[in-house]
Amino acid sequence: MSVADAQRVIISPVNIEARRTLGIRSGDTVRVSQKIEEKGKTRLQAFEGLVLSVKHGSEAGATFTVRRVSSGVGVEKIFPLYSPMIDQIEIIRRSKVRRSKLYYIREKVAKEIRRQMRNMRIMNVSTGSGILQKEVREGEEKGEEKAEAVEGVPQTKGEKLQEETKEESQKE
Repeated sequence: MSVADAQRVIISPVNIEARRTLGIRSGDTVRVSQKIEEKGKTRLQAFEGLVLSVKHGSEAGATFTVRRVSSGVGVEKIFPLYSPMIDQIEIIRRSKVRRSKLYYIREKVAKEIRRQMRNMRIMNVSTGSGILQKEVREGEEKGEEKAEAVEGVPQTKGEKLQEETKEESQKE
């Protein structure tokens, strides 16, 4: 190694030393401000989420994966640590974790959603015209046998209870 190589200065738009000493690790909640070019203009867009993994330490090709839930959908992005397209990285919260890769959180969240879906009830309620409801009422008044339930037409409480008890007895 010659003296010229040792004195070589790296010119970069990124403050490499600041990013190296940032110390991102899995379990951190970070806000990454990313530069996005649109129509010749540059704007900043923040992506805030949980760091699932940090790969390749603090070397030149280091990356970190950030996950967030947006509108009920999990979104993951992999950011290069020293990318000039990243304007700023803020560590918002630091959690104590026992693993270096938190990939299990993907399944954990999916299980939680499935558990919540089991507790939900499916409703057939719509804002239909009053014509359907009127036809059902007229049929009952004329003495016709029980009018069939039409989607969107609420049943009486007694009919609902009868149906529920029939379903429970069939299950047993």
